[in-house]
Amino acid sequence: MKSLMLLWQEVAKEFGDLCSVSTTMDVKTVHSRFEHEGLSFLTITLPQFCTDFQKSLSEQVVSRDSFQGFTWRAGLPQFLGGFLDLVFSRSSGVLLDDPLIEAIQAVRQLTLLYGKLELPAADRRRYAAMKGFVECEQEVKRADACRTLAEKLEFRQVSDLLWNGVIQRVDNDLYRDLWGKRGPEGPRSPNFVPKHGPGATADRLLGNEKFDSQEWTERLEKIFPYGEYQLPNWRYYYRLDRVDFLEPGAERPVRVITVPKTMKTPRIIAIEPSYMQYTQQGLKDMLVPAIQDDEYLGGVVGFDDQWRNNHLAKEGSLTGSLATLDLSEASDRVSNQLVREMLRRHPLLLEAVDATRSRKADVPGFGVLRLAKFASMGSALTFPIEAMVFTTVVYLGIQWSLGHRLKRSDISSLRGRVRVYGDDIIVPVEYAKSVVHALELFGFKVNVRKSFLTGKFRESCGKEFYDGHDVSVVRVRRVVYQDGLADLPSSRKHVREIESTVALRNRFYLSGLWRTAAWLDSKLASLLGGYFPTVVVTASAPWVEPSPRSHVLGRWSVCPFRYSIQDIGRIHPAYHVPLVRGWVVSSSLPSSKVSGVGALLKVLNPKRELPFEDPQHLERAGRPDAVRMKLRWTPID
Repeated sequence: MKSLMLLWQEVAKEFGDLCSVSTTMDVKTVHSRFEHEGLSFLTITLPQFCTDFQKSLSEQVVSRDSFQGFTWRAGLPQFLGGFLDLVFSRSSGVLLDDPLIEAIQAVRQLTLLYGKLELPAADRRRYAAMKGFVECEQEVKRADACRTLAEKLEFRQVSDLLWNGVIQRVDNDLYRDLWGKRGPEGPRSPNFVPKHGPGATADRLLGNEKFDSQEWTERLEKIFPYGEYQLPNWRYYYRLDRVDFLEPGAERPVRVITVPKTMKTPRIIAIEPSYMQYTQQGLKDMLVPAIQDDEYLGGVVGFDDQWRNNHLAKEGSLTGSLATLDLSEASDRVSNQLVREMLRRHPLLLEAVDATRSRKADVPGFGVLRLAKFASMGSALTFPIEAMVFTTVVYLGIQWSLGHRLKRSDISSLRGRVRVYGDDIIVPVEYAKSVVHALELFGFKVNVRKSFLTGKFRESCGKEFYDGHDVSVVRVRRVVYQDGLADLPSSRKHVREIESTVALRNRFYLSGLWRTAAWLDSKLASLLGGYFPTVVVTASAPWVEPSPRSHVLGRWSVCPFRYSIQDIGRIHPAYHVPLVRGWVVSSSLPSSKVSGVGALLKVLNPKRELPFEDPQHLERAGRPDAVRMKLRWTPID
């Protein structure tokens, strides 16, 4: 606990010197409240302070109902008052004409530093999260029941306009795979290629065990026969006698669990059965490229390029022309009925998507429930399907604002101004209220405290901007947590925490907090026995965070650095590059055997062009179960 407070104090001092503000009383306040309220003050109360601060930036005035639990002096809270005075008028609480950007970043950094610690939430908060999952399910059912025919028809019309080409392409590819494998030119290259991932499954199969799965569902068998996709070839047809083909009522439910997000609210995910994950991955790999290649929507929906959202959020903060919207419980509010409406004109793809969707969930404390939602986080199809539904509703809101039926020319005119990446949505500000209304009408929940339609503050996909300036913050992610106490690592046995603290130091350095980075340098150098070399980093593009070429745990630097003979120590005998001695984190995959037939199924994947990197992939697979640090000589570049 002491190290966490000292780190907060170092950050406060550095920002205080940067803004010419005294932080003595702020440090005392944090110490006092931390002693009385515990870790929740740092992880829950301070982030709530920041939420109110960002709301005040958006509304351009401080409301008296904000900053609950903090003492006020005149028109502003007393806590962090020196920084707030550089942003708002003390007497009226009105936003200054030219607020100090560094003060805005200081308030955000000091209140969000511990906002996303990966720590287990209290039992009562986990229960509340499960109860919220069940209540959300009931709200989805109510939204389905209340949806009018006119709303359904409008959703269909916009969905057909947006997605008909994408869905038709996937539907055609799927048809060729299932019914037209041979043409005049000979065998076709398959488009639907299912695959297993490394994660957990509801049937508790791990690693290579998934390739010997002997469960399948009757719904999957109708469209994706087990013999075609779970056997290397039909020579092994005798294995069909060992397969348990599950009737719809006997299918395994997804296993609902919580994982750390914040101490206030854990994240809910649903672990799918292995056979569902297997086929979902195949459909996802068909759907995502089709969306990305679409002439109209390729730049609207994002899957792996968050920088576009970051760029638009920056533009919106500078010009005020774009609004950023954030959805709460986004995945859990996508109704399966809306998905069926979207795919209704393509029965083959609709049947495939429905067959790979789990219909029930096992919720701890509430039993097995039948699902009205399409899927929770955990399904490989959740991200692309929810993006398609959100985009449809967003353009439906734009259509209402325009006052006429949406046309292709309208979509083209909005290119580069509408963006959907998961639950992070960016729209032109003139359509924002109509889009919010459409989202809420179709059962989604817009997080008003994290959505910004006015003012100069915008946030999207992990980046925050004010008036075109990046005011993003550095967050502590992992700490050593024992007996209810949290602290920075103090022993080399805490490998993951040390690796995270080194990354924390480097993010502080890149954000310009060099004194705080130097404070962490002293802690880490002592912890690592003095082996903490300097690593020069470069960025491949302005929007890409610099990254090192070396795997050694080291302090990043963007300055040219000349290594002395003492620093280098050795030259690589084969590559003739300098070597330094430092700590390298490594891990080993757990032992995971596979049968001969399962091995054939794994290696004969028709889309695999390169050999497996790990020569032991048939003996070890899954997620690493342990990590370790080793002191070794390693290239620095």
